[in-house]
Amino acid sequence: MQILPIASGKGGVGKSLLSANLAIALGQAGKKVVLADLDLGASNLHLALGHNVKNNSIGTYLTDKSSFQSIIEATEYDNVSFIAGDSQIPGLTTLKAAQKTKLLRNFHSIDADFLILDLGAGTHQIILDMFLQSPQGILVTAPTVTATLDGYLFLKNSVFRLLNTTFKRGTPGHAYLEQLKQNSEAMKSIYIPKLVENLFAVDPVNAGLFKSRMNQFKPRLVMNMIDDPKDADRAQRIRNSCRQYLGMDLEYLGLMYRDQLQDKALSSRLPVIIYKPNCLLSQAIYRIAEKILIAEPRQFDAEFTQAIDSAASFLQAEEDANDDYNLKISGLNDLIGSGQLSTGELIDMIKTQAYEIGQLRKENNLLKSKIIKAAGQGFKL
Repeated sequence: MQILPIASGKGGVGKSLLSANLAIALGQAGKKVVLADLDLGASNLHLALGHNVKNNSIGTYLTDKSSFQSIIEATEYDNVSFIAGDSQIPGLTTLKAAQKTKLLRNFHSIDADFLILDLGAGTHQIILDMFLQSPQGILVTAPTVTATLDGYLFLKNSVFRLLNTTFKRGTPGHAYLEQLKQNSEAMKSIYIPKLVENLFAVDPVNAGLFKSRMNQFKPRLVMNMIDDPKDADRAQRIRNSCRQYLGMDLEYLGLMYRDQLQDKALSSRLPVIIYKPNCLLSQAIYRIAEKILIAEPRQFDAEFTQAIDSAASFLQAEEDANDDYNLKISGLNDLIGSGQLSTGELIDMIKTQAYEIGQLRKENNLLKSKIIKAAGQGFKL
């Protein structure tokens, strides 16, 4: 069985759109597919799939209210089954380590040709571990500056997760990495090829293992919401930064033009390749499916898979927060330093974020005034 994790560094770039329609396209090609909604904080993949969810879901399974087999539901599409997420259970915005391990063991026991994991946005370590269930995970992004930056940051965090999992506690390489983390400036400017050189000097065995795993790690990129052919250049920018700073090659899986038919299909509760299979967007998804079908499957070594599945490999939350911050800053420096992100684009990104914050403040003040007015009227009554 091939596992296809589909992720995005930023929400709203069409990750669930691709997941749902790709599952159907692979099913139409005669492959047995299971599609799982792991965006637990905002589980809405069933809407993109046009599937009516029953009572059972990942949430009910993890709270011991149902068996794993009972949450795998048949759909009306050939060869496609669905595992619903759950945004209705309090606290289930992400998985705990023990829940992740429990879920992964069941995932690996599924009888299917493909297991598609629609992951939540962001770089939480649970999401990274799910993405690393395959060395050929799919990253969906868009041409905007923020989406491009977040996509690159997701890949950089994935590489660092691979690094931390390979150099276990007690090894010379782990001690070196821990010492390096104490120097925030060094963390911001470091890039993987140089880091690997240093690690070979202190821990050649595990450095060789990491290099082997990096050779297997070939994530695939889908650029969505294209309006102009020039927008596709963003994909090459991400690839260049990955090569220069991460020592990793990125496969370009395909692009998808923005298509208003998707909104019509969604309102009709139909996947776009069912709603209009010959439209531009549907044809792009079929091309992506075809590339996946003819690609040679890759797998990480068994030891790495076991390490990812182990709850003991998790770092403390405070360490995670510090690492995430340093990686975010260094990722921004990478794109600026390599010329992939211009000063003008950075200014535009900051202006956009400032505008969005201003709008949120206005909405907040408006809601606050309405609440005060409503409370005053209630008091008079």
